[in-house]
Amino acid sequence: MSDRRRYSDKLCSDVLLPKETLMIRNEARQFADAVLKPLAHELNTTPERRDGFRFDLVQAIADAGLYGVSFPGELGGRGLEFPTLATLTVMEELGYYAPGAASALYDGQAILCGQTLLNASDEIRQTYIPKLIAGEIVCCFATSEPETSTDLSAQAMQTEAKPVAGGYLVNGRKRWITNSVAGDIVCLLCKSEGALTMLLVDMHDPGVTVSDPDLKMGNHAQLTSDIVFKDVFVTADRVIGTPGKGLRAALASLTMGRAGIAALGVGMAQRAFDYSANYISERSVFGEKIASFQHWQFKYADHATAIENARNLYQKAAINYDKGNKALPLMAMAKVAGSEVAVDMARDAIQACGGYGFARRMSADGIDWPLESIYRDAKIGEIYEGANEVQRWAIAREIFGRQITG
Repeated sequence: MSDRRRYSDKLCSDVLLPKETLMIRNEARQFADAVLKPLAHELNTTPERRDGFRFDLVQAIADAGLYGVSFPGELGGRGLEFPTLATLTVMEELGYYAPGAASALYDGQAILCGQTLLNASDEIRQTYIPKLIAGEIVCCFATSEPETSTDLSAQAMQTEAKPVAGGYLVNGRKRWITNSVAGDIVCLLCKSEGALTMLLVDMHDPGVTVSDPDLKMGNHAQLTSDIVFKDVFVTADRVIGTPGKGLRAALASLTMGRAGIAALGVGMAQRAFDYSANYISERSVFGEKIASFQHWQFKYADHATAIENARNLYQKAAINYDKGNKALPLMAMAKVAGSEVAVDMARDAIQACGGYGFARRMSADGIDWPLESIYRDAKIGEIYEGANEVQRWAIAREIFGRQITG
């Protein structure tokens, strides 16, 4: 069985995309075909382990120039006119084959940490962003804790940075932190003097410990672990943004990250669509191709429409963000649409392919099937970087106003 045909080439219209975005997509697709496709089954099905972090892929992404897509030329980046649009386009292409790796090694690096570092002091930007672009450092973004994730308030936050001479003393625990088993730096949201502050912490400093990776339903290539901070000293010049304004820095990155999850969902949905549509076009039942049954024709017509709508939403959100326009409602809409189309498409793709869709590997034939891993990987998109219920609340707030929605 092959997914040799990409239906998006026929159904998706690029008429409004800038030439630079088309160029970046071509680069990202070539990289994904050459590097990620041969590794996809291994990446998507190998359980998490402490020594499982793919430093080789970090370097490969850097060598391909894909980390530079998000950043201005003066920091060693590509200096694009529409960097957010290009970044999300890369997310879709990497997520087509390896969503867990794309989430950890691209969203975690280029979007969550990269965008946070862009809001830091010039010294921090000049020191760390060129290293990120070159693949020389692994970055972590830490907001969630055992008792709080969606509620990022000073009242809920337990990790605390107490002011001391020359800086802060940090104590607390963070949870679900991507890349932490291999991290060099972490952008840490914590409370300090009753407000939230974002700090840049060296993961190699005394007092920082990392647990073994969590064992999850999917996204196996995205290694998440707890980080414990015990009397970790952070100098005052490692504040990102302004003391007490850390939530603003975190939300700026998470807003773009949510659109990244949308693009990732589109990539997963497109792969499930392509693989299963090829299958039911070739497989016969009762003497007829499965695709000849009107039930599946209508199902796939609806899914093609939903995928294209989700793609258009993340692209429109990205263009607005790059132009400095209000993008929050569109980012939220994109996150909901992109994450949910991935789950819906993967579920129906498995149903259309029957037992083969449910299989990870047909041992007698030596053939790997990708649909079950897409289904597992897709579910987290509806949960992380702002659960879809929260995204709907944000959209409703734009409709009815805070005085009604709260």
